[in-house]
Amino acid sequence: MDHDLQAMIDREAIRNCVARLARGEDRRSAALIRACWWPDARFDYGVHGGDFDAYLAWVVPGADAIKNTQHLLGQTYIELASRDRARAETHVFSYHRVDMGAGDRDTCIGGRYLDTFEKRNGEWRIVGRIMLYDWEQDWGAAADWSKGVMGYPFTADHFSGRAKNDFSEGWFSGELK
Repeated sequence: MDHDLQAMIDREAIRNCVARLARGEDRRSAALIRACWWPDARFDYGVHGGDFDAYLAWVVPGADAIKNTQHLLGQTYIELASRDRARAETHVFSYHRVDMGAGDRDTCIGGRYLDTFEKRNGEWRIVGRIMLYDWEQDWGAAADWSKGVMGYPFTADHFSGRAKNDFSEGWFSGELK
């Protein structure tokens, strides 16, 4: 295959892996997360680090204090080091609804993932991740979602968040319309 075409395919596979991982983290889905990391991977988030098993146990089921998350991904800059190794920097904006004992609060973190990828048996996955924090903001007391949005009440149960029983899972599978 033409080298430039293969490089484009590899970069898209890496971007897709980063997006699938963020989706898995927001849903606390061990299966989605596991499909994005090699079992021998390592991570360092500054506040926690270790091997993949430690990472998975940290994220799934997640801390009771963290009720909901949303990871918004920005640009991913990728350098292909060889046919089977790459480095990627992805900007991330992560929202967390947390309760540290004083009621729900909304917080956000801006940072970058520095991922090392390996391609094994034709598949790109993360073999190492370092989280860089650029900023953090406590937005204060969380909105009361039981009242809807901007004064409008919710009209169905599927507007309750993602961490548990995510509506989009059934939607993607075709079970829900």
